[in-house]
This record gives sequence, structure tokens and C-alpha cells, in this order.
Amino acid sequence: MKKEQLAAMIDHTLLRPDAVEGDIKKLCLEAKEHHFWSVCVNSTWVAAVKQFLAGSAVKVCSVVGFPLGAMSTEAKQAETRLAVRDGADEIDMVINVGFLKSGKFEAVQKDIAAVKSAGDGHVLKVIIETCLLDEDEKQRACQLAVAGGADYVKTSTGFSSGGATESDVALMRKHIPPAMGLKASGGVRTYEDAVKMINAGATRIGTSNGIAIIKDCGE
Repeated sequence: MKKEQLAAMIDHTLLRPDAVEGDIKKLCLEAKEHHFWSVCVNSTWVAAVKQFLAGSAVKVCSVVGFPLGAMSTEAKQAETRLAVRDGADEIDMVINVGFLKSGKFEAVQKDIAAVKSAGDGHVLKVIIETCLLDEDEKQRACQLAVAGGADYVKTSTGFSSGGATESDVALMRKHIPPAMGLKASGGVRTYEDAVKMINAGATRIGTSNGIAIIKDCGE
């Protein structure tokens, strides 16, 4: 894979709670320099990112309901609307994991659909937090994301007990339509990690190590 192709699959990410404005600006400058697909940040930084990326093709991605997903649907909708207002092009929401594990499948689907609606047509990625789910729950989460109108399923927040694995990406790919996006995130630190995820079925990579990954890519 050529460096340009790989860079265009990367959401250049900074979600640490102690990130300061200088860190966010640096992230944006790096994304513009290396032509990453997007910059992914907490919603409080969306307006600043939009300004820092002005004039570039780099997208603005905001997480919503992050990292737990356990807040009300109305809270997720409000955060989504504000992120879109401030300039977000894409929304990465966390599902209500507790509802999924309780068998409250209709509630999970409605939560996803409500955030999609609040996003007013913007790309929605649904984080299912694979490390907290068994195989059946992962499959069900993917099906609910599809039914809820999501554009992508995403493995992980990177803030729980584990991140993306090849086996989880492959399983998720089996349970979504071929044209649907799949984002691998959490623990993707090297070029080899990224290639494994892509070969397993990922179409987007979420990482804070994008520069190191593409430098190892070669041409």
C-alpha cells in the first residue's frame, strides 16, 4: 500500500482529557502535512479544529458519548448537534454497552438512529467496544448499527480494557454489508498493525500514531 493511500485511511486522533489547545493545533498541522483523512477529537475542540484545518481537505471528526456511551440518548443527540454546528463532518458515537448486554436491543438501535438523525446526514461511526462483548454481542451490535442507519462500525474507544484485534475486525466485517465502513481503533500503533487491520476488513484506522505508521510504509 502506498503512503498516500494509507494516510487517506487514517483518523489522526487525540482524545486525552489533558490535551491542551497547543496539542490540538499540532495535531491539525500534522494532519494537513501528511494528508490524513480526518482529525478526531473530543467535541469541545471541534470549533478550534475547524479553524486550524481551514483551507485543507482534512475532515473534522468528533466523538460523542465518549468514552462510556452510558448517557441518555438525548444527551448524545445534543452533543451531536453541537458538534455539527461547530463544524464536525463525522461523528463517532459509543453505543450503550450496558443496554446491549442487558438484551435491550431496541433501545440500542433507537439510540443509534437518534444520533444519526441528529447528525443531519453526516457520517456516523458506531463504537461497539469489542473488548466488553462476547462473540454474539459483537454480531448483534453490528446488526443494530446497520439497522440504526450507521455508516461505519468501529471497534473500540481505546479507553477500555482492550483495543482492535484482527479477529474482531474480521468478525465485524462478516456481519455488515460489504459497502459499509469499518474503523479499527485502539492499539493500532505500527504499520504492521494497520496492514493487519486492513487485510481483516477495516476501511479506516483510528490512531494517535499515524505519522509513525505512514513513515514505516515506505513509498
